[in-house]
Amino acid sequence: MGRAHAALHHCTTDLRRRLAAETGQGTVEYVALILLVAGVLAAVVTAGVGKEFDLGETIMGKLKDSVDGVGEAPGKK
Repeated sequence: MGRAHAALHHCTTDLRRRLAAETGQGTVEYVALILLVAGVLAAVVTAGVGKEFDLGETIMGKLKDSVDGVGEAPGKK
């Protein structure tokens, strides 16, 4: 009975230690972030199908407006 108890205690202690460790946590969060961005992009593309909507032109237009607006007074357009 003593050996079984010691083995069980060792296994539960090891399991608790492994569950509490943060090894690999950053990788999991990075993959989750990539999946989130991919999901949002897929939703945007799906919403734009069949419409007069070009995602590339929209993004380039917004980036160009942002770069051209550097140095202007806020609210001036």
